[in-house]
Amino acid sequence: MTTSPQRPKALEAYRAVSRAYFSEEAYQRGIAFKPRPSDVFVATYAKAGTTWMQQIVHGLRTNGSMDFGEITEVVPWIEVAHILDIDPETEQAANPRAFKTHLSWDEVPKGGRYIAIFRDPKAIDVSLFRFMQGWFFETGAISQETYLKEFFLKRGDGENCWQNMLSWWQVRERNDVMPLLYEDMADDLPNVVRGVAGFMGLDPSEKTLAIATKQSQFDFMKAHAHHFDDHLLRNKRDVAAGLPVGGESNKVSSGQSGKEPLSEELVGLFDEAWNDVIGSETGLEDYAAFQSSIRSSTSA
Repeated sequence: MTTSPQRPKALEAYRAVSRAYFSEEAYQRGIAFKPRPSDVFVATYAKAGTTWMQQIVHGLRTNGSMDFGEITEVVPWIEVAHILDIDPETEQAANPRAFKTHLSWDEVPKGGRYIAIFRDPKAIDVSLFRFMQGWFFETGAISQETYLKEFFLKRGDGENCWQNMLSWWQVRERNDVMPLLYEDMADDLPNVVRGVAGFMGLDPSEKTLAIATKQSQFDFMKAHAHHFDDHLLRNKRDVAAGLPVGGESNKVSSGQSGKEPLSEELVGLFDEAWNDVIGSETGLEDYAAFQSSIRSSTSA
């Protein structure tokens, strides 16, 4: 008798699914990719505006084409492309070619152009918890506090949010890097869209700018949620990793961090993590100071 896959309800089962979901071969192929000088990478940590910027970039280069089933088909995730049967070497729907990545600057393929988006780690972590709940683990089985302590706040030798942010902060003044703040995207989207167009080497009409802005707003993306729900990845990897089909997650967010506030203990742990990695390297005491440093570099 075959046992139906079950969504994890405990930490160890969640860890096992997470390890099984992605491919070392795909990762190695991704970091070995040789970009063209015109290639644009949307470079973020998870839940820091990746899908949002993919939509902006694709809208700008196609005058708002929505002729795709899922955004990853037209703006491939470079370190996952192989397991989705996507060849990153091929031509795309329009130029410049564009890719998504969650790699740090140290690992990302060099030679292209990079839109690096930063977001408050406290907001990232809550969004990531909500995203994984109902997909990688059963809703309600793992508390937000447990998830944050055991996964987001663990700072070992592997990739983490703070190291990722630090790596891109360190190259923020390079000509081939465009640093952006998630919060500024939320506050002044039209200006961000215009700046991204210039960075991509495009000279779009005002009509195209307006279309790309409208189609990257929350209401539009929510109404077209199936284009942004990771179903391409789910269809390839859920069963292979031991997950049941039909999981749900919140890919298109309103930019809010969630309803459950962080406890005093968690806030302290976040501050400690910040100080240990970013503060110690940059002298920036908190995310507000980090934001100021990014804005200063972009206005110089």
